[in-house]
Amino acid sequence: MSKQYYRICFCFRRRFRLAAAEAPADIKEIFDEYSENGVMSVDHLRRFLVEVQREENATTEDAKDVINETRHFNVFHRRGMNLEAFFKYLFGNANPPISVKSGVHHDMNAPLSHYFIYTGHNSYLTGNQLSSDCSDVPIINALQRGVRVIELDIWPSSAGDDVDVLHGRTLTTPVQLIKCLRSIKEHAFTASEYPVIITLEDHLTTDLQAKVAEMITQTFGDMLFSPGPESLREFPSPESLKKRVILSTKPPKEYLKAKVLESKESDSKNERNSATEARGKDVESFKAKLDSNKDRDLDEDVDEEDEDDDEYHKSQQKAAPEYKRLIAIHAGKEKGGMQEWLRVDHDKVRRLSLSEQELEKAVITYGKDIVRFTRRNLLRIYPKGVRFDSSNYNPFIGWLHGAQLVAFNMQGYGKSLWLMHGMFRANGSCGYIKKPEFLLKDGSHGEVFDPDVKLSVKATLKVRLYMGEGWYYDFRHTHFDAYSPPDFYARIGIAGVPADTIMKETKILEDNWIPNWDEVFEFPLTVPELALLRIEVHEHDTSEKDDFGGQTCLPISELRKGIRAVPLHSRKGDKYNSVKLLMRFEFV
Repeated sequence: MSKQYYRICFCFRRRFRLAAAEAPADIKEIFDEYSENGVMSVDHLRRFLVEVQREENATTEDAKDVINETRHFNVFHRRGMNLEAFFKYLFGNANPPISVKSGVHHDMNAPLSHYFIYTGHNSYLTGNQLSSDCSDVPIINALQRGVRVIELDIWPSSAGDDVDVLHGRTLTTPVQLIKCLRSIKEHAFTASEYPVIITLEDHLTTDLQAKVAEMITQTFGDMLFSPGPESLREFPSPESLKKRVILSTKPPKEYLKAKVLESKESDSKNERNSATEARGKDVESFKAKLDSNKDRDLDEDVDEEDEDDDEYHKSQQKAAPEYKRLIAIHAGKEKGGMQEWLRVDHDKVRRLSLSEQELEKAVITYGKDIVRFTRRNLLRIYPKGVRFDSSNYNPFIGWLHGAQLVAFNMQGYGKSLWLMHGMFRANGSCGYIKKPEFLLKDGSHGEVFDPDVKLSVKATLKVRLYMGEGWYYDFRHTHFDAYSPPDFYARIGIAGVPADTIMKETKILEDNWIPNWDEVFEFPLTVPELALLRIEVHEHDTSEKDDFGGQTCLPISELRKGIRAVPLHSRKGDKYNSVKLLMRFEFV
């Protein structure tokens, strides 16, 4: 790695000298302070772990384990670590910014409504919302990442005798429901033992509902949590539902129009024809629908819950009874407008769904009502209908008002999805994060949390970005620039309440695969409990759009103090093999 050549033209090449990664000056000073005669002993290292890394409970055995782990660096010293081994330890995989040893450490015995839950939207789609394939593969990928809420849109098959999963009113190709259910059973608890919620968008006839009930019962058996057809008075806890599957749905719109469609034929035949006809027309009128959507509000989506409770109960009378018994979390809207939708009933709990635009409008007038509603009930937010490319929205609008189920297109990518991945790195990546107390209770003066009110600073996060490395190994040498090594810069900031949200940039370091920025940033935080540290690296390009070099988001509530190696991820959220940053975190 000492030299690298770039072609300038047909006959000439330009040579660049490549330096190996070297410990920054501050790291050398720390090593000198905690070593003797160029060697850091076990006692020296334990003192470093306590005083610099703020690992107050670090023992001599912990220090011995760290030193033993440096043996594979081929720089092992029998009395301890030299500078090279110390630097490699700090920049290694055994020194992450979030502890992997702490595991699940939130109180998991509160009702489900007290948690943010890792939630997917249209979990079966492989790509865009209009024409991509439907498959169980993205469901498996989501579960393996730790997603706990899987959404399935269920429709009659083309023959009308089976159940498919597909995005209605589009050209997406279907996948059989039974295949999705079996994949959920197989992979539900590989990443987390905590419950998986299946939200069904139901467009079925009564006979097919009965068939779905049989599929679900036979597939999940005792794994299924089904308290009966009555609404729960309070949600159970994630701890009590470990390794259980929960069903949540509402009745299909087809039944609400059943009286209009009634004729001399039997009800069952009429309902079957109605559902099949609706599905056929949706596909056929796809292009016309897109054209008409240009001139109207596209905030509507087929999973909107615009049935009120009266209609809900009427339609439930038509639903298959065996299907009704499996629904543990009832979804629906009260009769009336937003104020009625957000009414808290102390005799039952339920799930309410709002589109992202409905939420944005609602928080202006009903922000406090939303927070109160989400203390007992579940609020699901879903992307607006025009997000055909499977993009997402700002999840903090929902989280800051207590919404538990901020539903995202996990097959997409972008900054919003990076925030989602970052939030659920907390609590051992189990998919459930306990909401802070101020979202669950009134304040000392009876006030309800308002994210737009600027509060006093609780803590100031001091971040020192030393350097980065690994791009040389994970990318082709001409990936960023065809004529020279990359010119990296970093963006570091906070995502959270409006008062805390900010992004800052480092200087650009030219022609360097191992950028050594050594810059310090400070971030005052008014609500650190809901803040994420955002980190991005880009390669500066004067003639074109800057190239992407990696990203990560880290929950500040779980950030380990001290000097840490921060791995970076791709646009899609996959961790790079080698790319990481060396950073120091302090609260001042």
